[in-house]
Amino acid sequence: MERKLASIVIIDGVQPIPGADLIQLATVKGWQLVIKKDEFRVGDHAVYCEIDSFLPVKEEFEFLRKSSFRKMGEQEGFRLKTIKLRGQISQGLLLPVRVLGDYEYTLGENVAERLGIIKYEPPVPASLAGLVKGLFPSFMHKTDEERVQNLSEQYEEYKKHTFYITEKLDGSSVTYYLNNGEFGVCSRNLELLETEDNTLWKVARVNDIENKLRATGRNLAIQGEMIGEGIQKNMYGLRGQTARFFNVFDIDKYQYLPMEEFVPFIESLGLETVPVLDNSFTLPATIDELLTMADGASVLSPKGKNAEREGLVIRSLDRKISFKAISNKFLLNEG
Repeated sequence: MERKLASIVIIDGVQPIPGADLIQLATVKGWQLVIKKDEFRVGDHAVYCEIDSFLPVKEEFEFLRKSSFRKMGEQEGFRLKTIKLRGQISQGLLLPVRVLGDYEYTLGENVAERLGIIKYEPPVPASLAGLVKGLFPSFMHKTDEERVQNLSEQYEEYKKHTFYITEKLDGSSVTYYLNNGEFGVCSRNLELLETEDNTLWKVARVNDIENKLRATGRNLAIQGEMIGEGIQKNMYGLRGQTARFFNVFDIDKYQYLPMEEFVPFIESLGLETVPVLDNSFTLPATIDELLTMADGASVLSPKGKNAEREGLVIRSLDRKISFKAISNKFLLNEG
């Protein structure tokens, strides 16, 4: 599913912030944002820009320069992050629809391209970037769950299902596949050529992943998170690098293995899954309660430390539903 970095929304709620005369708190879908007082009213249409949006350097976005100016490679722009103002979490940015000029929009439409907004991607270490072989193969899914705040309309229906929860690790996405005899290694968006110094390929060789997949006699992909030295902030205090897996994808059936097959399959390969926190979970009453649950120390925290986990990934046992709840505490501490 394409992530809607900037979409047309309806303002669901506006409420005062205690002790604040110039700002208010707006709610949009499952998100809350601090806005200027009286800038929006309930029922207004607006452009909602999600956190991790990278807005171009344009006059209409210059008000963000002091707080949000960043470089992404050689490209300059404004990165939206989770912030806290007057004790309130604010996630993203609301813009009046006039920023679109005379364009005739529709509710829910993704207008990121029209506004020149792209996703902010932190610098990738050379050991992970590697040499590009091609785009991510089309015979399998990329690893990118929707955030629960964007699922406010579906949440009530989801409460009828049983899920399993895994910890979302702070690392770099990796996919290993075997398809019609060909073994491949992919980062989040690209397939990589084999090189001696690429970390994703090194871990594949150390764990003999190619031969283990060949021995299954099936066309499969395993997907996980690469963690360790040189990856993000290595909050887990690891030496070297390792992969923890969260998906097994059946390429021929074009579907994920359900929970009851996924864990034993990864273990049968002599590999490790991401931490499974609950295998019989039902959703709490509200999205806010789930986001509170997302806060907490990582299972993989070094002894004596309580590193904040990135969040939770919630998947139905049959793998037909999956989404993530990112810890606000983690986001507020994010660089």
